Parts: sequence; structure tokens; C-alpha cells
Amino acid sequence: MSPHPLIIQFIVMALALSAVMATAWSIQRRTGATGWIDVCWTFGTGLVACLASLVPVPDGGAVSLRQVMVALLVAIWSFRLGGHLLLRTWQAGDDPRYRDLIDQWGATADRRMFLQLQAQAAVGLILAVSAAVAAHNPRPGLGFVDLLGALLLLTALIGEALSDWELRRFRSDPANRDRVCEAGFWKWSRHPNYFFEWLCWLAYPLIAIDASYPAGWVTLLAPICMYWVLVHVSGVPPLEQHMLRSRGQLFREVQARTRPFFPFPRLKSGH
Repeated sequence: MSPHPLIIQFIVMALALSAVMATAWSIQRRTGATGWIDVCWTFGTGLVACLASLVPVPDGGAVSLRQVMVALLVAIWSFRLGGHLLLRTWQAGDDPRYRDLIDQWGATADRRMFLQLQAQAAVGLILAVSAAVAAHNPRPGLGFVDLLGALLLLTALIGEALSDWELRRFRSDPANRDRVCEAGFWKWSRHPNYFFEWLCWLAYPLIAIDASYPAGWVTLLAPICMYWVLVHVSGVPPLEQHMLRSRGQLFREVQARTRPFFPFPRLKSGH
């Protein structure tokens, strides 16, 4: 099979996601509401990944059940997360992580935010390509690992939705205004919603990796990239900086007794 159709598809995906994030930059600049950034990213990445998953193979074969399954999984992820972010943005408008960056960057904020969002487009491209590669695994029919991958993603989405609901319920109580949520999953992790979001992207290597399909190994880039972004770049670090400024010593105490990402209890040191 000629690589040209794949190269063209990759370029089209990259240009589409770049345009989505350029639009997100324009919207947040015009409205002043930085929450629209992640809304655009989630729906844009989901749409590009869905369409790429359903592209027929160049040899003229019909769309497979695996392609349909992966496209549905991506759509469910995108609507769940995108819907949550849309509601949050509609109510609050701003995302403190982006607002803090804008305040830090000062006069250069417009240019640096544009570049930041183009970097996020590149992350979306890695995720969309991983989903498309998993969808195009030529293994006939749907097997155990396909269903296991689907189950993993759906379980992770349920965990993420529960985490978001626990946090939303905690914040809705005026008595918790200056407190830090430690209810449910938040007792075991400072960012359980990020953990479950990362877990979603482990589903695609499960579906894709096969001894007869070397391209499937590419899908490992999705969980690796998502872990790096969430734990070291735009997830945990800026949000924890914001929490330290707004909650101070109270949040430092939570940091001392709770893991930042993986929802496992800390081992108590002996005396």
C-alpha cells in the first residue's frame, strides 16, 4: 500500500486541529473566557479522531466493526468531557490555569497563548492518530482485547464522571467555600479526574497492538503523551500552583497526605 494516502490524511488532521485551536484562541481573546479553550480542544480532537477512524482503507475495503467501535468510543469520550467543560465554562467562564498564564505573560500573552494552543493541537493530533491506528487494525472481527479496551475506556469515563460530580457537589455547598475537596476519589488522589482521563487512552494500545500489526505500537504515544501533559505540563502543575495561592497551608496539608495522580493511599512511615 502506498504511504501517500496516509501522509495526506495526517496532514489534513494536523491542519484541522491547528485551525480548531486557532479558533479557540480567537474565541477566548474575544470573549475573555479562557474556559472555551478546552471545550474547543475536546470537541475538535473528538471530531477529527472519529472521522479519521471511519476513513475506508485505501484498498477499498468496507468500514469494519472495529472502526465503528473506536469511532463510538471517541465520540462518547468527546461528548462526556466536552459536555462537562461546556457546562463549567457556561457557568464560570474562566479556567484559572489559563488566566494565571495570561497574567504572568503580560504584554506577550496573545502571542504566547496562540503558540500554547498550537502545542495543544499537536497533542490532539497524537491522540487522534492513536485512535485512528487502533481503528484500522486489520485483525478480523472483534475479539476479547477489543472488548477489553472498550470496557477499560468506558470504566475510566465513569470514574472521571464520578470524580467531576463529587467535586461539583462539594463546591456547591457554601460551607466548603475555602476548603479542599477530599470526598470519594479525591481522598485517594489530588486529581482523580486527570487519572481517569489518562486511563481512557490506555484503551487504544489494547485494541491496536498486535504481532501482525507493527503500526499498533504507535498508539502507546497516546497514554505517554497524556501522562506527560497532565502530570508535568498543563494539568497538575498550574492547577496546584493556583490551589497553593488560593488555599495556602490547607492545600499543603492535603499534598502531604494525598498522592498527586494515582489514586492509591500513601504508605505511612513507621516510627
